[in-house]
Amino acid sequence: MYKPLLAAVGVFTCSFTVKAQSVVDSTTTISSIKTLTLKEYNDYVSGPALTKEALPATLNRYPMPDDVLRYKKELGLSAEQVKKIKAVSDYLKLKKTEIGQSVIRNEKKLDDLFKTQKVDEGSITFYGNRYGLYEGEYRTSVLMACYNTYNALTPQQTTRFWQLKKP
Repeated sequence: MYKPLLAAVGVFTCSFTVKAQSVVDSTTTISSIKTLTLKEYNDYVSGPALTKEALPATLNRYPMPDDVLRYKKELGLSAEQVKKIKAVSDYLKLKKTEIGQSVIRNEKKLDDLFKTQKVDEGSITFYGNRYGLYEGEYRTSVLMACYNTYNALTPQQTTRFWQLKKP
């Protein structure tokens, strides 16, 4: 009676062990672009993280639009304010995805140039400098989103937001 039960438990345990060993580590697995890990590739597909890019604004009390929208009831936002801040948020999400895709295309191009041995100093400089342009464009978009969100709020709402956000 116990032998079939033990055998079933053994098979069940082994299947979990096999499954656990076959999990892909996205931090080391190569993506479709061999110069990016799967995690890096997926991060670029969804767009770069916002938090660090927004620090000059958020540390000086210019809030991120999605953070403000989470507290719209507590802040007593009007329909017009919600509409403005939602538009800022939507535009930022669009820029985030757009810039991530641009970085992926740029990385593919660099990989292709080296793979086909059609690379030269000019193309390295051109495609290398584009990373800086993408980073600058993205940072500008994030900081403008904070600025525009701040301008959509009253001073009282801004003060209340930071009181709510603090904990």
